[in-house]
Amino acid sequence: MQKIALITDSSCDLSLETLKENNINMLPLNIIYSYGEFEDRVSITPEEVYEKLGIEIPSTSLPSTKKINSVLTKLEEEGYTHVIAITISSGLSGTFNAVRLALEDHPKLISHVYDTKMLAYGEGMIVLEAAKAIKEGQSFENIISNLPKLRGRISAYFTLNTLEYLKIGGRIGKVAGTIGELLNLKPVIGVDDNGVYYTACKARGRKQALSKLTDILKEALSKGKCKIQVLQGGALEEGRAYLESIKNLENIVEIGIASISPALGVHVGPGLIGLAIHKIY
Repeated sequence: MQKIALITDSSCDLSLETLKENNINMLPLNIIYSYGEFEDRVSITPEEVYEKLGIEIPSTSLPSTKKINSVLTKLEEEGYTHVIAITISSGLSGTFNAVRLALEDHPKLISHVYDTKMLAYGEGMIVLEAAKAIKEGQSFENIISNLPKLRGRISAYFTLNTLEYLKIGGRIGKVAGTIGELLNLKPVIGVDDNGVYYTACKARGRKQALSKLTDILKEALSKGKCKIQVLQGGALEEGRAYLESIKNLENIVEIGIASISPALGVHVGPGLIGLAIHKIY
């Protein structure tokens, strides 16, 4: 009989309560300041990261090999036979490769590591669907074969107050930064099929950027029902207001709001508003 464990990383934006309720094992990314190192969402919160950005911009690192092996050993001791690990885009973090390599030292576990080519709650949506499938008693083989199809139905977009933090962190991807800052252009940024940031569309100023974000949502909703998550980073009140402005759109079957993880917050700075869209048609 298959006993399947599910692993993800802290960039999935699922709350600790949601992780516990769904029996999901979370590997925290690390946030590194000059005075110490913190585990994402475990020993530091998104709010604390944003509060400190004016003083120091920390660096981030993938979960430690020790942490990964500790989780895998625990799963072996608990009698798990199979492991599905779902990670942040390998184009944005080395977590995918780190987990894959660690599993080579645990041959008793039949495993599959899935690179979502996604981040934030877009990744979290895939994780939640996998957790649901495990609860339903679906086979390991069936669950992993469905992951690419599931990924194809999920997209994520966001807009920022500034591109400065993406540039500093080296994660600007295909998003042009300098000219945009000079002209007050606020691009709506998407994540492409390779898990790299790109400019989905351009807007002049914040108000127009949010309007274009809504246009992207309406386009998805015009084709069928969707689950929606509003993403916010250091912009809780604005995020709540944005949720109120879209929550009654036709074909939204589920909607909520999530804070992006501190490890991602470091690279985008305060003021992120975004959407994770799960097409269920």
